[in-house]
Amino acid sequence: MSLLTIARSVSVRVMAQNITVAATSTDPRIVQIIELINEEGQELSDKYDWQSLTHESSFSAVATEVQGTITTLTGPDFNFIVNETMWNRSQRRPVFGPKSTQEWQQLKAQFMQGPWIQYRLRGNEVIFLPTPTAGDQIYFEWCSKYWCTDSTGVTGKTAMTVDTDIGVLDERLLVLGGIWRFKKANKLDYGGDYDTYMQAIDTAAGRDGSKARLNLIGAQSDIYPGVIVPAGNWPA
Repeated sequence: MSLLTIARSVSVRVMAQNITVAATSTDPRIVQIIELINEEGQELSDKYDWQSLTHESSFSAVATEVQGTITTLTGPDFNFIVNETMWNRSQRRPVFGPKSTQEWQQLKAQFMQGPWIQYRLRGNEVIFLPTPTAGDQIYFEWCSKYWCTDSTGVTGKTAMTVDTDIGVLDERLLVLGGIWRFKKANKLDYGGDYDTYMQAIDTAAGRDGSKARLNLIGAQSDIYPGVIVPAGNWPA
């Protein structure tokens, strides 16, 4: 769905008005709808690590604390790092973090800072402690703030500005979000629409990218030595 079709769907449901243009409309209600659709898209992109917005990046570590600016390591559309995805593949070890300001200053003041590499983002720079081995290959996943694109699907954008822009995120969520936001902004009853929207969010997030079995201990946070024996029937 494009900006025009999303805005039309919202407009039909809240005003019974089937519009033919959106971005160039001078109708203040349509202008408001577009702003609310963009607000919805921006909030949705921040809310979850949607698979459609998730990317993988890698870099070769340098033997200094500062590894570079985050947008240099990813791209201008960087939004946030997905937690517990940064790994040193050369050493097959996790890079722990992000560390809080307080934790980082404590680590800096302590004599013992290793052996595990830890990281944080500060001033848009990725910083490591202790200093890594130069050339180690670091991989991590991150989410983009480009929740929509131009009509070609190539140029990412943080807001829809022309009728042919298309959403990367689920357009139904953009429509439902636009509906309840419009009603709220105009002091109309939006309770039922908000409930429908939240149910759709829960369903979409629960199915996004497929899901593993629920594990209450979370991701493995350490590497333990030992022999791995595959499952099966083995003679005594």
